[in-house]
Amino acid sequence: MELQELLILVIEPSRMQRNIITNHLRSLGVQAIEEFSDASEALERMRSITPDIVMSAMHLPDMTGSELVGEMRKVAGLDEVVFFLISSETLYRYLEPIRQSGAATILPKPFDPEELRKALLSAVEYVDDRQNADEDHDDAFEDLWVLVVDDSKMSRRYLSRILTSLGVVNQREAKDGAEALQVLKNQRFDLVITDYNMPNIDGLELVQHIRQYTDQPAVPVLVVTSEQDEEPLISFKQVGVTAICRKPLSYHSLKQLLKHLIVDQTI
Repeated sequence: MELQELLILVIEPSRMQRNIITNHLRSLGVQAIEEFSDASEALERMRSITPDIVMSAMHLPDMTGSELVGEMRKVAGLDEVVFFLISSETLYRYLEPIRQSGAATILPKPFDPEELRKALLSAVEYVDDRQNADEDHDDAFEDLWVLVVDDSKMSRRYLSRILTSLGVVNQREAKDGAEALQVLKNQRFDLVITDYNMPNIDGLELVQHIRQYTDQPAVPVLVVTSEQDEEPLISFKQVGVTAICRKPLSYHSLKQLLKHLIVDQTI
């Protein structure tokens, strides 16, 4: 797929902001763009045609961008649509649901056109991989086992889709560190992907336990987190985490990292 083949829905109440966004998209070669000023009309349109990307502001007349992506994730077909947030919002209570939903990117207003281009190319890669899920997989992924640990069901589903696009069919999920440790007692894994902030046992405690008390202390552990404070992330490095990724996740960046962690370390 090329950029000019994408169907993008732009949801923005300000006509001026919509014009800025659509002009940038057209300058990058995107041709199929549909514009909406509120979420309800856009959701109704999505029921008849599935877009490749939805680009939305945070504050809409009828709901927030967080509520919009939440509604999309409840609908089969729309739950896999790439979501971009374009907003100057900085409050945690608004942004955290977007990060946990598997949003592809959060672009500030005004955004850097180069960052938009990179995000679009990453989205094209995701759409291509999703559409060709059964083709051209690296054989090195076929026999691998990956454990995904996150208290957000939407985040687990997003990570699972990325793994599936790579050809990883052997996956297990756990909703927190406590459940993950029970799974690890009975099965060996080639990679553990974990969130940081979780109930019962968080990601930091999970990594510590894996490194010190399990029979697979050398398993690669990737932390995927929306944590903005650097201090706990330094603690992760001290206990032996393999890599750290921030939410929202760039599909391309995460895919390349997973290939390095899973494939390059096993050949």
